Amino acid sequence: MENILNIIGIENYIFLTVLLFCIGVFGVLYRRNAIIVFMSIEIMLNAVNLLFVAFSTYHQDAEGQVFVFFSMAVAAAEVAVGLAILVSVFRNLGSIDIDNLKNLKG
Repeated sequence: MENILNIIGIENYIFLTVLLFCIGVFGVLYRRNAIIVFMSIEIMLNAVNLLFVAFSTYHQDAEGQVFVFFSMAVAAAEVAVGLAILVSVFRNLGSIDIDNLKNLKG
């Protein structure tokens, strides 16, 4: 049985994860909508998780995949808390624009 990384190559996985991470960074830096910022953070996290899985498969070791499992559990909790905060902000301000969050200071 041939390993999928021998067919596709580890370089392509690295290129894909760098591309996804850069898309996430640009989404965080240039977008003003809080939901899109959260989605961009998730794209960055998933890019790192993909890289962990690729290297774990490349080295034939399951430690990277176990780390990804725990990372995804933390990401799910982060999304739940983040969306709850966004719903609360939307109820108070009527908008989830990041520039409007400056008004929440003491």
